[in-house]
Amino acid sequence: MHLTTPRIAPLSVDDLTAEQQAVLAPLMARGPVAGRTEVLNIFRTLAHDPEALKAFLAWGSYILSRKNALAAREREIVILRIGFLCRAGYEWTQHLEIGLASGLTSVECERIKAGAEADGWSAPDQALLRASDDLHHRQFISDVHWADLSAHFSQKQCMDLVFTAGQYTQVSMILNSFGVQLDTGQTLDPDLQAY
Repeated sequence: MHLTTPRIAPLSVDDLTAEQQAVLAPLMARGPVAGRTEVLNIFRTLAHDPEALKAFLAWGSYILSRKNALAAREREIVILRIGFLCRAGYEWTQHLEIGLASGLTSVECERIKAGAEADGWSAPDQALLRASDDLHHRQFISDVHWADLSAHFSQKQCMDLVFTAGQYTQVSMILNSFGVQLDTGQTLDPDLQAY
């Protein structure tokens, strides 16, 4: 994580305007998530701009839905790799839980940090990781990596990989720049400490 305190503090649920309450209402209606009863810090921070949060939630909902052609495990490989490369401790922490629930093992999650060259990846997983690295470092998937990706995934899956990496690059920028801190009960991975 880049900051140890927020630049933009998450709003208290008790201090929300009517517009902020309206955009957060669906999140508050979900009830406890992963043992937490409060709306996540990311959403209470973005609620400072309710119109932006509303648009953010619409696109993010697509990325995390079954409409995304990547299987949940594959999607989480991309999200975790982007989060790690962006040094987004909040993103890594949230999606580590989601990744484990989506079929990744704790060993695989550790290996995501090392990338495609780490031992133990299947060829399709390596293709996801290499494409994610290209997008992070060059904002473009090389012809070689696109061909490798296309050998394992459909055109829609390849498109959804780009959409997913782009979304979580943006999320990482938001989290890092606004200083969104971990939610109650979470612990930061030492590999993502402030630097």
